[in-house]
Amino acid sequence: MTKTLHVQIKSADRSDLEERLEAIDAGEDVDPSEPTLSIENLETFGRVFRSTNLELLEAIVEHKPESIRELARLVDRNPPEVLENVNELADYGLVEFEKNGRAKRPIVWYDEINADLPLTTKSGQGPKANA
Repeated sequence: MTKTLHVQIKSADRSDLEERLEAIDAGEDVDPSEPTLSIENLETFGRVFRSTNLELLEAIVEHKPESIRELARLVDRNPPEVLENVNELADYGLVEFEKNGRAKRPIVWYDEINADLPLTTKSGQGPKANA
């Protein structure tokens, strides 16, 4: 079964969070929401999902490396650089770590990313581009 992470360019939508928490406190059944990552702007999206990071995510999903060092070998890069990139991905919740002795095993729980990239802003003026 495909597990999809949805990514959107906008601030995190927490509009129904309080209602959902109250329903849970009241013992009501609450349908789980789709896993969604909100990224604040297109520049950040481009940095987080640059090709080197996507290559790391693909290698983690396909090969399930036991350590950062093994992941670095899989993508033919230096371990310190890979660790820096994987830590950035972890900061955004895209990678988790499992302790494996002294090593940290990178884990990705999803196998597909669905990105929602609007071409206009809500005001209709279009996205701001910096040259």
